[in-house]
Amino acid sequence: MSDFKLLFDSISRGHINAAVAETQKALDAGIRVQDILDRGLIATMNTVGERFSKGLIFVPQMLRSARAMQECTKLLKPYFLEGNITTKGKVLIGTVKGDLHDIGKNLVSMMLEGAGFTITDLGVDVLPETFVQKTRELEPDIIGLSALLSTTMPAMPLTIEALEKAGLRDKVKIMIGGAPVTEKYAQKINADSYASDAGSAVLKAKKLLGIL
Repeated sequence: MSDFKLLFDSISRGHINAAVAETQKALDAGIRVQDILDRGLIATMNTVGERFSKGLIFVPQMLRSARAMQECTKLLKPYFLEGNITTKGKVLIGTVKGDLHDIGKNLVSMMLEGAGFTITDLGVDVLPETFVQKTRELEPDIIGLSALLSTTMPAMPLTIEALEKAGLRDKVKIMIGGAPVTEKYAQKINADSYASDAGSAVLKAKKLLGIL
């Protein structure tokens, strides 16, 4: 189990039951939980993300791998609560007000979780005030804003303005994404970063926190 090959294969192929079984075997064998997370789950999802970015696999395969990873992560969560695992950072994510699309957001959430970030997903149609409230409550390192419609993109700057008025803007990094969103738009609304897909979202998040 030291090289996590079977775990890697199971997650890569999206075989949830096998991946969970391999994670449990690693725990039962006394392997450090941090190693299971870093060298097993995160390393595998990094490889999956690279394949996705290169067009070697597509969204369905990525989702299956991400779901397998999520189920494995559930086994490790008690160790998070005990403080035995270090995380890359906390991310608060949601689809902005007026937009009910969540596939892209969900994929980004899963990839970030697979990369070792702690995720709080607020879902869809999230009001600026909700982002403000949860930012106060959770103190995230990064806020992720998603929009799939050009008509809902204006909710992004409204959310950023709400954070500014609440005195929270300088305490977080803001990353935006979605089909109609561009790097130019991110600069226009003073977001800190733009991610074009789930794979790049992980890289951008790490860069924002200076861990890449």
